[in-house]
Amino acid sequence: MSDLEVFRAETRAWLEENCPAEVRGPIKSEAEMIWGGRDAVFATPGHKLWLERMGARGWTAPEWPAEYGGGGLSREEAKVLASELRRIKAQPALNSFGVWMLGPALLAFGSEEQKKRFLPEIVRGEIRWCQGYSEPGAGSDLASIQTKAEDRGDHWIVNGQKIWTSYADKADWIFCLVRTDPDAPKHLGISFVLFDMRTPGVTTRPITLISGKSPFCETFFDDVRVEKENLVGTLNRGWDVAKHLLAHERTMIGAMGEVAGGRPVGQVALDAVGAGEDGRLDDPMLRARIADLEIDQAAFRLAMERVGDQVKAKQAHPAIASMLKYYGSELNKRRHELLMAAGGADALEWESERSRGGSAARDWLRTKANSIEGGTSEVQLNIIAKHLLQLPGA
Repeated sequence: MSDLEVFRAETRAWLEENCPAEVRGPIKSEAEMIWGGRDAVFATPGHKLWLERMGARGWTAPEWPAEYGGGGLSREEAKVLASELRRIKAQPALNSFGVWMLGPALLAFGSEEQKKRFLPEIVRGEIRWCQGYSEPGAGSDLASIQTKAEDRGDHWIVNGQKIWTSYADKADWIFCLVRTDPDAPKHLGISFVLFDMRTPGVTTRPITLISGKSPFCETFFDDVRVEKENLVGTLNRGWDVAKHLLAHERTMIGAMGEVAGGRPVGQVALDAVGAGEDGRLDDPMLRARIADLEIDQAAFRLAMERVGDQVKAKQAHPAIASMLKYYGSELNKRRHELLMAAGGADALEWESERSRGGSAARDWLRTKANSIEGGTSEVQLNIIAKHLLQLPGA
C-alpha cells in the first residue's frame, strides 16, 4: 500500500470509531452548527465531543502547521480526510471565522507570539471571532473606513462604528480594521488589530433581516483600549492584511456552492412532489433543473480543488477568489430557488411545525445576502474583468 492508502485506511478507522452518531447526516437546523467559543452551546453531547476530538487532532484546520495546533497534513492527505468525512456524512466539527479567515492572515502576517497564542485556540474551537470591516459609509469602498485608533503610547483608543458584523453578539474577539493615520491616502494609514469583545466600550446591536433572523450586527466602539501587541502586520499597512483575508473570505462564501451539509435537492423534491411510475421525480422540468444544478455543483467542487492545489503551489491568481465567490454565491441561490420550487406553497409557510419554523423560506431569503457580503457581485465582476480577463476599460 502507498503512504496515502495507509493514511486513508487509518483515517477511516479513526473516524468510524470517533465520529458520534449525532453528527452523521445532514444538518437539520442552525442549532446543530458547531461554532465553539467560550460560551459555546451544543445541540447534543455528541456535537461537543466531535469538536473536542477533531480539535485535539488538529483536523478542524488539517493543513495548518502542527506546531500551531493544526493537523500538519499535506494537501493530498487533507483531500483524503475530506472525502472520508463526506463518505460518512459527517457534519463540520467547527464553523469558524477564525479558521476560514483570520487564521490564514495570522499565518502570513502574524508575529510568532500571536500565532502561538491564537491559532491553537482557534483550532480547538475555544475562541469565536467576528470581523470588523464594513462601516455605514464604507461597504464596497472598504478603504474609506473612518473608525479611528488614537495612539496612547503602549495602546490605542478606538472610536467608531462597524456594520454587518456577522455574529458579533456571540463572538469572543474581533479582527478589526482601524485608521491609525488619518492624513494618509485612504488605502494607507489603516491597521489590522485584534481585541476582546468584552473590552469596556464595545457594544453590539443585532439587525433583523427580511428572513426574520439577526446574524448581522451593528457594533460600536467608544474609547475602547486596544493593546499594541495585538497589531497584526505592519502599522499603517493593514490593507495588505485585509486583502489577504478577503481572498479567503470570498473563497469561504463561494464554498457555499458545494452545499456539503444539507439534504440533496433531489431528495427534498422527491419528498415534496412524489415519484412517478418509473420511480423518478414526477416533474420532468424540475428534474432537469436539479440535474443541471448538480452537474454545476460537481464541476464547481472540482474547480475548488484545483484552485486549492494552485494556492498550495503558489500558482493561483490573486483575483481567482472573486470568481469562486461570485459563482459559488449564485449556485447557492439557485439551490434555494429550487428548494422553494419543489416545496410549492408549503415552502412559503413561516411558522408551522411542518415547515420547521419556515426554514425553507427563511434560508431562501438569507441567500440573497450571499451576493452582497464579502463584496457585492458587481465588485467581484469588476475584479474579474480587470484582473483576470484584462478587458479594455475595466
